[in-house]
Amino acid sequence: MSWDDEWAEMVRNASHGTSMRLAGADKDGNGWSGNLKSERAAWIMAGGGIGELRGDIRKALGTLEKTQEGLGSDGDTVDGVQSGAAQLEVYRSWKRYLEDVSGRCGTLRTQLEKAGDDHDVNDADVKKAFDGLDGRYKDTPAVGGQDQGR
Repeated sequence: MSWDDEWAEMVRNASHGTSMRLAGADKDGNGWSGNLKSERAAWIMAGGGIGELRGDIRKALGTLEKTQEGLGSDGDTVDGVQSGAAQLEVYRSWKRYLEDVSGRCGTLRTQLEKAGDDHDVNDADVKKAFDGLDGRYKDTPAVGGQDQGR
C-alpha cells in the first residue's frame, strides 16, 4: 500500500462518524434557509477525530523510529555507505514531517474543542439576553397592538 493510500485510510478512519454538523443548516428547496445550528458535541467529536488521527500519526512515527534502530541516526553516512546516508536523510525528513503533522493535529484538536465551548457559551449568553427582554419590557405590547376582543 502506498503512503498516499495509507494517509487517505488514516484520514477516513479518523473522520468516520464525524459529520459536518459543525455548521449544519436547515435546507429548503431553494438553497439554505439561514437557520444555522452549532452543536458543542459536534465540535468535540471533530476534535476527537483529529485526536485519533494524531494517535495514528504517533504510531507511524514510533514505527519509523523503531525501524531506524541499528541503522544510525547521527552523522552524514551510515557505516560509511552513501546509500545509508541517503536513507538517513529520508528518515530525518519523514520524522520531522510526522512530528510537525502531529503537532498541527494537537493544535487543531484544541482549537476545535475551544470553538465548541465558545459557541456553547455564546449561544447561552445570546439566549439569556433575549429572554431578559420579556422581563424588562413587560409593559410594552407586542407589535400590532392589542386584540380588541375580535
